[in-house]
Amino acid sequence: MEFANSGYLFLLLLLIPYLLWYFLRGKGKEPTMRMSDTFAYQHAHRSWRVRWIHLPLFLRCMVYALVVIVLARPQTYNAWDNRNTDGIDIMLTMDISASMLTEDVFPNRIEIAKEVASEFINSRPNDNIGLTIFAGEAFTQCPMTLDHVALLNLLNSVRTDLVTSGSIQDGTAIGMGLANAVSRLKDAKSKSKVVILLTDGSNNVGSISPITAATIAKKFGIRVYTIGFGRETGEDIGAIDYKTLQDIAVLTKGEFYRAQSQEELSKIYQDIDKLEKTKMNIKTFNHLHEAYMPFAWMAFILLCVELIFRWIVFRRLP
Repeated sequence: MEFANSGYLFLLLLLIPYLLWYFLRGKGKEPTMRMSDTFAYQHAHRSWRVRWIHLPLFLRCMVYALVVIVLARPQTYNAWDNRNTDGIDIMLTMDISASMLTEDVFPNRIEIAKEVASEFINSRPNDNIGLTIFAGEAFTQCPMTLDHVALLNLLNSVRTDLVTSGSIQDGTAIGMGLANAVSRLKDAKSKSKVVILLTDGSNNVGSISPITAATIAKKFGIRVYTIGFGRETGEDIGAIDYKTLQDIAVLTKGEFYRAQSQEELSKIYQDIDKLEKTKMNIKTFNHLHEAYMPFAWMAFILLCVELIFRWIVFRRLP
């Protein structure tokens, strides 16, 4: 258990001066009676009223402590929620080679690809979605997750700087990118497993060919939706290997798309958004389970008991 407003717990320290005041205030002021001999009273029976005389004090302190705990807002971390929902497992596989900086769409291909992918992620809150990026090499930027806030942060941090700075090899390793995504999906429990592969080039590096990676995807029942992104003008004519992308889609029973603008790319993702869904069991952890109500009820009950004892059982007459 943790407390959202733990600073209020310092109010419990006020009980110390209160208890000192309570026990010291009447010291030396008790009524007395002079007697020649107290031997006869040494073994006198003490009534229950005498034995429990400080019970109201104890109850009052308990009420105060419980009210302070309520103000501190206790929260538990054991609120698990199991629910069935519609969803599929998806790996977004995005080309980040230097050519993705081409400005045939504004501001450039990579920024538009990220923007449209973000909209797609936001439209599918029940899906396990991950992200693979590739240039001359491929690696997982984010494993499949239902935490789409974290996924979007990692997607937004994607840059082509890794290539332009020389951190990774430039080029277009479509086969490596697809194989990386397949490795993340092959053991998934969902009946629908999908790779959405976006590139603006043709496979020119890497130890795994695109068709080999597609064959592996087919073996594990993974459908691949391929997107060739970029305008067919100027120096980019023929840069995208549409045939290979189409072969990958056909082999894996996916679909092949071509996009030359942000509007076309958005429409493609909307089409993919209509994929069949399958039932998934999702176990989520509620970090905000408030646990103050039991303490509030206990404080109320003890307050009532304390008032009964103080004004009825231990009532003092002047």
